[in-house]
Amino acid sequence: MIKYRTMFKCHQPALYLSLAVLLLATSCSNAHKSKLQGNWKLKSGETRLKITAKKFAMDSDLQYAEDYFVKGDTIFTSFEGNQPYSKFVVQKLDDNNLKLLSPDSTVMEFTR
Repeated sequence: MIKYRTMFKCHQPALYLSLAVLLLATSCSNAHKSKLQGNWKLKSGETRLKITAKKFAMDSDLQYAEDYFVKGDTIFTSFEGNQPYSKFVVQKLDDNNLKLLSPDSTVMEFTR
């Protein structure tokens, strides 16, 4: 029993460090995703983009919206979880501007 307690104490700092890194990574990805959420309008046209906590809809209502997730600086979308995913690279994101590189390599600039 003493050996087990000693072993646990030796690994305790590593456990806390791992937990801290995990929490930090989770909080950063959620902050990025929440900044994306909202209604966006293309600067050069009438295209609209609506992003909610779970859906990504361009020029359509949420009934036909795609599921999405964010990994790094890329938004992956899919209709009802089907693959292949469409990839949108976030080139710029702040409170009022969103610049995306679409799957066909077209740059799209949106404002709120």
